[in-house]
Amino acid sequence: MDRRKQIVRDAYDRIGGRYLEWSLHSRVRQRQLEALLGLLSPGAEVLELGCGAGAPVTVALAARGPVTAVDISPAQTALAATNAPGANVVCADIAALTFAEGAFDAVCSFYALTHIPRDTHAALFRRIARWLRPGGLFFATLGALDHPDGETGDWLGAPNFFSHFDAETNVRLLERSGFRVESAERILQDLPGEEGLDFLWAVARKGDA
Repeated sequence: MDRRKQIVRDAYDRIGGRYLEWSLHSRVRQRQLEALLGLLSPGAEVLELGCGAGAPVTVALAARGPVTAVDISPAQTALAATNAPGANVVCADIAALTFAEGAFDAVCSFYALTHIPRDTHAALFRRIARWLRPGGLFFATLGALDHPDGETGDWLGAPNFFSHFDAETNVRLLERSGFRVESAERILQDLPGEEGLDFLWAVARKGDA
């Protein structure tokens, strides 16, 4: 496994339920989850990339329809399978996933893609577009500022890895991948230790609806 991905997997294995406890205090995450749920049609088949421990996103998605939830961390997917028993939880590297063309009505990712080496983001967006049906929804947290590959010595108690482009570049990459970007909003984090850090929340649709 790529060393950068190994760092992420090991970090989330180590921090276990601590990440869940910390992240559940985010009002931003909850508001964005409600926005996502409001955009999904009844019975929509959803792929969640980077599900973590499964709450609150996977739990909410599984309560309303079929969801496949993926995470690179064995510890996190074990928690997700317990917290969201109605979901199809898969432990895998997002870059290694294979799905049939047009397999999903929506793909979502909360705070996960900024852990993936940014030199693979364009190819990942193109693959996500292939997995979506025409008019399918892509709802994701992306980087808002330019951040080349970098490691942190201590993030919630473990080293971690982050990598992302700035907001303008991310919008261009989505458009070049066949998406129509409906909104791209920079929103500040509201969790302890991340004051002043913002992410780009993108809502996009696959073309040819």
